[in-house]
Amino acid sequence: MKTFAAIAFAVISLPVLAAEPTEKDAIAMAEKGAAFIKANGQEAFIKKIAAKDPEYLQGALYVDIRDLKTGIVLAHPVNPSIVGKDLTDIPDASGKKYRREIIELAAKQGHGWVDYQYKHPTTGKIEPKTTYILRVGDVVLEAGIYKK
Repeated sequence: MKTFAAIAFAVISLPVLAAEPTEKDAIAMAEKGAAFIKANGQEAFIKKIAAKDPEYLQGALYVDIRDLKTGIVLAHPVNPSIVGKDLTDIPDASGKKYRREIIELAAKQGHGWVDYQYKHPTTGKIEPKTTYILRVGDVVLEAGIYKK
């Protein structure tokens, strides 16, 4: 019984850690989205994102989708007001045209990371963010994490 009490105390005493998403999580989410598109089509994926499907929206980690040729946002689960808009040359808070960088990287390499400043969906503050981008045909999937 003493052993059980000691284990129970140890477990209860463990600090509660908030599981912040990692770069691996962002890559996995984008790749999951790419697999979904390949299996079910781009329109079905856009509907999932617009519906805030929990597979693609997990706290501050989410996937959005942009047209590679036009730069137009096709679906965004956190900020639907930008859907249908080309914000390619609108800079972030530091003046960086990161969306242009996303499109160029996707066109040249097909995948990679882009750093910029963005409004955190839970804190509402502008924070440093890095986003994994993955080209799937003529669209770009974007899944980012906030840096601490």
